[in-house]
Amino acid sequence: MDEKNKKQGDVIFGRNPVFEAVKSGRAIDSILVASGSKGGTVSVILAKAKEQGVVIKEVNPRKLDFMCGGAAHQGIAAVAAVKEYSTVEDILALAEERGEDPFIIILDELEDPHNLGAVIRTAECVGAHGVIISQRRSAGLTYAAGKASAGAVEYEKVARVVNIPNTIELLKKRGVWVYAADMDGGLYTSADLTGPVAVVIGNEGKGVSPLVRRKCDAAVSLPMLGRINSLNASVAAGVLAYEVLRQRAAKKK
Repeated sequence: MDEKNKKQGDVIFGRNPVFEAVKSGRAIDSILVASGSKGGTVSVILAKAKEQGVVIKEVNPRKLDFMCGGAAHQGIAAVAAVKEYSTVEDILALAEERGEDPFIIILDELEDPHNLGAVIRTAECVGAHGVIISQRRSAGLTYAAGKASAGAVEYEKVARVVNIPNTIELLKKRGVWVYAADMDGGLYTSADLTGPVAVVIGNEGKGVSPLVRRKCDAAVSLPMLGRINSLNASVAAGVLAYEVLRQRAAKKK
């Protein structure tokens, strides 16, 4: 196989292929480098990647062996995004272009790419203007997320930001009311979701982080009548997204 074409799914491996991917400005979710492989060409690649804000993770060489199907990866691999990321401004501009109040779903360190894909699919179905994810400790637009979105990733804007709390502050300054999905919040059907709104969904295990929760205007909860006290993150996002849709449709009538 030609070195410039060494790929396994959405994984690009080998020093030259990864360098060319970074240099070309291709959307990259993250770069994985084997422990102890930071000299020479790898250092040049990592420096270029840092300039572009690419997430870099140091991993055990055996993880790279597995990801690359046992092929010669030369200590480095890049996980390519299936689509270019948008910006928060792109999302707000889309709402303005449609003549609608912004409707945004924010994911606070959601780690499962299948959950991310499911949220993107729901967001596209309800007409949300975009999904915002965090750059670190979050699933990105990998092949798995794209597949789970059932093609919705091609149509829905997804912005990746360095700091979720700061992004919430920016949205609030632009007139967006931000609600956190939290079990201690008020009943979700009692909240007014008809205006400019963003809904924050937290990590699968920890929920919305305390700092992000404090930045939100309010919190909403879903009733839990069974023995389990929480829903899957993508299911919770779906319920809240359709409540936004329901309330907005009722307001139009």
